[in-house]
Amino acid sequence: MNGIYYYLIAFIAIWLVCLIFKDKLNKYGVELNFPMIMFKTTRLEGIIEKIAKISPKFWRWFMNIGIVISFLAMIFAAYTLIISLNTITTMPSVSLLLPGVEVPGSPIFIPFVSGIIALTLGLIVHEFSHGIYAKIAKIKIKSVGLFLLAILPGAFVEPDDEKMNELTILPKMRIFAAGSVANMSLAIIAILSLIVISTVIIPANFHENGILVSDVIVDSPADGYLKTGMVINSINGYTIHDSKTYLNFMYSIKPNQTLNISTNQGDFTIITSNNPTNIDNGFIGITVSQNMMVKDSIKAIWGKDIPWVWYCLADIAQWVFIINISIGLFNLLPIRGLDGGHLLRLLLEYKLPKSIVNPVMNLFSAIFIAIILFSLIFGLFGGII
Repeated sequence: MNGIYYYLIAFIAIWLVCLIFKDKLNKYGVELNFPMIMFKTTRLEGIIEKIAKISPKFWRWFMNIGIVISFLAMIFAAYTLIISLNTITTMPSVSLLLPGVEVPGSPIFIPFVSGIIALTLGLIVHEFSHGIYAKIAKIKIKSVGLFLLAILPGAFVEPDDEKMNELTILPKMRIFAAGSVANMSLAIIAILSLIVISTVIIPANFHENGILVSDVIVDSPADGYLKTGMVINSINGYTIHDSKTYLNFMYSIKPNQTLNISTNQGDFTIITSNNPTNIDNGFIGITVSQNMMVKDSIKAIWGKDIPWVWYCLADIAQWVFIINISIGLFNLLPIRGLDGGHLLRLLLEYKLPKSIVNPVMNLFSAIFIAIILFSLIFGLFGGII
């Protein structure tokens, strides 16, 4: 079943439960105001306050730097979105983030488990960071919670608006910048973790053993012989230890050359054709990837299954990086309602009257919302259009 159906089933179930048990759920902080369901709680305020009290001076200076980074990131995100107009009909720059769903127009597929973990972490650090800087500024947090706008989930921290309006520009900017800066900080931690796992831990625990066939091109010499999942051990008696030895051999083959390929599922004879990118080279018609195995020394300590957790952690780190960078940059776009819009408005109002600021903010919001909508439309329905 396509992943989108699981989302629809879950959202329908949530709405039905909230409609049927509306009065009972109100006692637990669940509010239903179509098209939005909100869950509010004040229980998390104590945790947020404890974090804020760890080192208020450090948090302030950290976010002073974060404000500068936020404006630079805002310029980068806005510039990237504007230049994407050149390719908006062929390669839209904005797509939906739906783990486990192949979204039309999106160049990437986000695996469900890793994607949900990354998205959840992104929402938590984003909203908690807003709350931490609200507490540092002595602002009471009215509630913390989750919402479902039709089928779009999200999280929020609700500070006291009256107290917020009494703040000077710098504390306000810290609060608005905090969420996206937290996402970008988490992304940095994730990419550093991925580098360590990929370059240090995985090589220490695994070694290559042959080469894995990851795809077979239709109507190529390999079609009908080799299959996805096979492991190539040797070609014409030449032992394939790893990806390096495989590439060394492939560079030497010629068109119309007979290859005796030995795999973990049998031996096959294939006659190469001309390589589409270089007619002087031979072509088999497969894409390959590393075939990793747990080292014997590691297997003796941890067994053959536990070490594979490192690959799971590497996958999670990769998606934590991608999703949090995306959340951080998107939220810094100069659009009303987003963190970037609040930051830009504060900066403009510092020197300009509201009679000028309002039209400027409306113009920026209209331009970038239009680009985002067109990008989503061409991504989802580009083939039909």
